[in-house]
Amino acid sequence: MTTTGARVRAAVRNNVQWCATMCRAHGLGSGTLGDRAWTHPLRTPPYYPDAVTLAPDAAPHDVLPGIDRSTPGCSVKDSYATLDLSGHGFTPLFEAHWIHRPPGAPAPRPADATPWQPVRSATALAAWEAAQSGRAEPPGLEPPGLFRPALLTDPATTVLAARAPDGRIVAGAVATRSAAPGTARGVVGVSNVFGTDPWPGCLAALTRRWPGTPVVGYEHGDDLTAALRHGFTTTGTLRVWVLPG
Repeated sequence: MTTTGARVRAAVRNNVQWCATMCRAHGLGSGTLGDRAWTHPLRTPPYYPDAVTLAPDAAPHDVLPGIDRSTPGCSVKDSYATLDLSGHGFTPLFEAHWIHRPPGAPAPRPADATPWQPVRSATALAAWEAAQSGRAEPPGLEPPGLFRPALLTDPATTVLAARAPDGRIVAGAVATRSAAPGTARGVVGVSNVFGTDPWPGCLAALTRRWPGTPVVGYEHGDDLTAALRHGFTTTGTLRVWVLPG
């Protein structure tokens, strides 16, 4: 396997781990991990795929029998942009690029000294989610959101937040640790990055917590441009398919 191929595989496996973690946090179980795809028999949380391919030669029969297509909105993340689901009622939703940042890349200096720290409580997690969505911080007890408190006890997951001097959360990200062949330290996958120019602070926090560890993920559009500006390179293309309503 080439270096680029190994980096894509590490990013894909890391992303599957995060998707399974999110499903468990919602009480849905971890899904099924096969040779060519990860699938979930129940509808997954909003914005999260019902299946993720694990190999470039994955075919529809590796994916579709393991997911619930009875209601609109079912989605499949084709990790290598090689799967054609158009004959099964799916349409492409978007394309993105897997990204990789080597451990030797210098950490950019944050524009300010706002520290990024792990979120520790359900109340702080609700405030984090409100900040990510651009809403005001929740005034009190609200219905459970997308990011459930069970995430805070997952050993491979760290929700990071940066706070302004007045305590408001102004930036954040989710970090997922996973093993990767050929890397002693595995990789850290970063997702749900938000805030004004968040990468310098985010990368500084990741470097402090997991020195010498590659960072992986995927982005598209302006978010991809920002990631490339901060030391990431693209390693492959992915495509998300959705079953329209």
